[in-house]
Amino acid sequence: MTTNTQGFVLNQTMLRVKDPVKSVRFYREVLGMTELARFDFEAGKFSLYFMGYEKAADVPSDPVARAQWVFTRPALLELTHNWGTENDPAFNYHNGNSDPRGFGHIGVSVPDVDAACERFATLGAEFVKKPQDGAMKGIAFIKDPDGYWIEILSGANLARIVAS
Repeated sequence: MTTNTQGFVLNQTMLRVKDPVKSVRFYREVLGMTELARFDFEAGKFSLYFMGYEKAADVPSDPVARAQWVFTRPALLELTHNWGTENDPAFNYHNGNSDPRGFGHIGVSVPDVDAACERFATLGAEFVKKPQDGAMKGIAFIKDPDGYWIEILSGANLARIVAS
């Protein structure tokens, strides 16, 4: 890090979502994230939902303090909803994993991949890859309601794989 970038933080990754009710529920209930803030932009007809692993009790209640706090947190997920997309049955976003490929996935590190995947299965999550499938064992991929891939990994397990 140079002194010119001291204080920089990777604050967010943005995903466009068709139906914020389904998406916020998925990230909250399946992945255990907290909805930290929601910002509605009437003029642009869109809303932003910031999700993360911060404790709800740490989120400031004052709207200005909350916004400042959200925009300084590391590694948040920003779900962007363009109003009306939820009402169009033919509408969907490209997930980046079909041609033409681009965006690949987000990753969530968990203490135990197998236990997390058992939980995801009971909650009806759609799997792209289970931990024992394919050449790379011990990681999984699930899909969110818009078809975006989420890698489920264990830092300790991957450290052993890349170090060997």
